[in-house]
Order: sequence, then C-alpha cells, then structure tokens
Amino acid sequence: METTEQTQEELILGFLSESGDDYTSGEALSGKLGLSRTAVWKRVEALRTKGYRIEAVPARGYRLVEVPDRLTSLEVSPLLGTHDLGRTLHHHAVVGSTNEVAFRLAQDGAAHGEVVIAEQQTSGKGRRGRAWVSPPGLNLYFSAILRPELPPQRAPELTLVAAVALAENLREFGADAAIKWPNDVQIGGRKVAGILTELSAEPERVHFVIVGVGVNLNCQAEHFPEELRETATSVALARGERVHRAHFAARLWTRMEEWLELYLETGFDVVRARWKELSSTLGQDVLVRTDRSELRGLAVDIDPSGALLVRTEAGQVERVLAGDVEQLRPRQPQSAR
Repeated sequence: METTEQTQEELILGFLSESGDDYTSGEALSGKLGLSRTAVWKRVEALRTKGYRIEAVPARGYRLVEVPDRLTSLEVSPLLGTHDLGRTLHHHAVVGSTNEVAFRLAQDGAAHGEVVIAEQQTSGKGRRGRAWVSPPGLNLYFSAILRPELPPQRAPELTLVAAVALAENLREFGADAAIKWPNDVQIGGRKVAGILTELSAEPERVHFVIVGVGVNLNCQAEHFPEELRETATSVALARGERVHRAHFAARLWTRMEEWLELYLETGFDVVRARWKELSSTLGQDVLVRTDRSELRGLAVDIDPSGALLVRTEAGQVERVLAGDVEQLRPRQPQSAR
C-alpha cells in the first residue's frame, strides 16, 4: 500500500499539474497539505530524485516541467478521474503476465477496481493461448480486477464494454480506431490492442473478472516480430508522435469506469449499440475459424449477448460465440441496426 510520503508526493504532483505552466507557491502547497514549507521542499526534492523536473523560482514557487515516462501511481493517480478503477495500482517493472498476477490478487481478496500494470511482460497472454508481444517502457499492459454483480453467462459482455471504452479512448488520442470482433481493436485494419477476459465464478454468480488489456502505444515497426509487421501497428505509428502513457491510461480507466457503471445500471443494449457504431467487422465478408470448424459469410450483427451473427452464402444466419475472424476483402464498415 502507499505510504504517507507517497500520498503527499501524489498530491503535490496533482496540484502542480492543475497549475499547468503557472507557478504554485510553497505557501499554497504548505496550506493545502498541512505541511511546513520545509517538508514541502523535502517532498519536492524526493520527486526530483525520481526523475521529475520541478522548477523552483524565489517568490513565485514551483512549476512542473517534465514527468518521467513511467506508470506508477505517482504518474497516474494525479490524472485519474475514477472512483475505484486504478485507485489501487500494483506497478511492476517486469512480470510474466499481468492477468496472472491480477488473478492471484483477486483470489486473495483484492478489491473491485484494483489494477496490475507492468512496464514489460515476459509471457503476455493473448487469446487462445497466443503470446502478446510486450517490449519494455513503450506500451500499456494492465489487468483490472472487477467484481460486478452479474450471472456468469453475462461476463463475456464485459469484453465488449472494455472494447468500446478502448476504441473511444484511442479516437480521443488521434487514432481512427475500430473494433474487430470479438476482442481486438484496429487502426487502419491493423491490430493495435487486444483484450483478454478471465473469470472466477460459481454457477449462479461471478466472484471476479479479470480484464486484461494490451495497447501498442509507442512501439515502432522494429519492435514487432517480422511476421506481425504487416498486421500490427501502434498509436505512435498511426499519428506520427509519441503518446503520454500515464495520460492515456488515466483517461482509459476513467472511460472504462463510466461505461461499466452505465452497463451495470442500464444493461447491455447501450453498449451493443455503441459497439456496432465502432465495429470494423459488421458489413464485412469474414472467415471465422473455431476449434472445430470454419464458417464463411457476411457479418451482419451482434446479438443481445454479444455473439456474432454471420449470414452464409446459403442464406442461413449462424451465431458465433467464439473464434478467430478474418476479414476476407475490404468493404466500407457499416452498422447493422
């Protein structure tokens, strides 16, 4: 858990961030924190040793000039607008998989909204046992612990909730993102993010859900394995400049919490409608591969549970619960209403 010193440092960063390019006097910080001006100065010095550039000018005060590109609570918490999500942050320099760490924490009683985040994963998990490429210090890899009051059969809907929030956040950051069913987000037809949802449940209720998200933010083409360079991308590649990772994470968690609260309050229909607006799959000729078969046809809709509806050449509409989707030839994406 956070120490008092860490909390005070977060508050100082929050106040300085709110001031932007303006200076905040030591007296003002002292009053807001209930500390002496000497104690404020010590906390500022501690932040400087951690990589923060904080300018101090006599008779004017302090100004935050530069924040290190890290994803600890010091960087993220001052930017958060959530009630629960990300308020307790378990930061790791390196983990095997954030989903695995989050699952263990949830089994041990971690609360709703706690997040595991890593600068690097050595065994990042994608769908169907695939690896997720996770180079250090460039992208966003996290897993959120959720404890919604839902029956287990509705838990897959949370993947679509997360996908809507993620696609909207990417658009806010200048990337024309779209959702590929069931759990990928694309920019220009190339994968930029993936979502992996895992749960622990009884027949009648969910104990917890782990929503794992990986987003390629700042990696370049050379960071991808050669076999993925034609099919993967990053936000930096798409928009031509780096992304502030802590800002992106904080905005994403705020948006995820907003969508989660709306979903739990009103049901899946509002999520389904927005998902369809953001979809890159609907209206496309697709090949769906499952463990047992292949299915070709036109992706026409998702049903009220989030399953993909595919109209075959024979005119039958097949319901797909899980599988890999390949878009066979480009069409203009359209929403099925």
